[in-house]
Amino acid sequence: MSLGLTQIALLVPDYDLAINFYCNALGFQMIEDTPQSETKRWVVVKPNEDGGCALLLAKAVGEQQEAAIGNQSGGRVFLFLHTEKFDFYYQRIIENNLKIVRGPIDEPYGKVIVFEDIFGNKWDLIGKSSC
Repeated sequence: MSLGLTQIALLVPDYDLAINFYCNALGFQMIEDTPQSETKRWVVVKPNEDGGCALLLAKAVGEQQEAAIGNQSGGRVFLFLHTEKFDFYYQRIIENNLKIVRGPIDEPYGKVIVFEDIFGNKWDLIGKSSC
């Protein structure tokens, strides 16, 4: 029996704002956008259509969830993107005026930048090491 992590719920203030950001600024693929009620949708995006983990964009409801937008990990890096096209995605981050918190730096496992998405979540963009 296999077990895999397929989705992570990410609190967002607005579905369409989040879809626009992740699909246009970062180049994620829309996997599903299904209405659940007049106010709730099942919205799934992911970096690649094939394999890997997806983000379930969950519209925050109530003060507690709204307060957690952009800080679901207590200020730590929360999400990690691995790529063979580091320079391409690094340029995309710059072009979309995202805040770069640290880097780029070379680590034994690859080139890394820490950036924030438009909601304040910290991400690592990690390029494969040439070794």
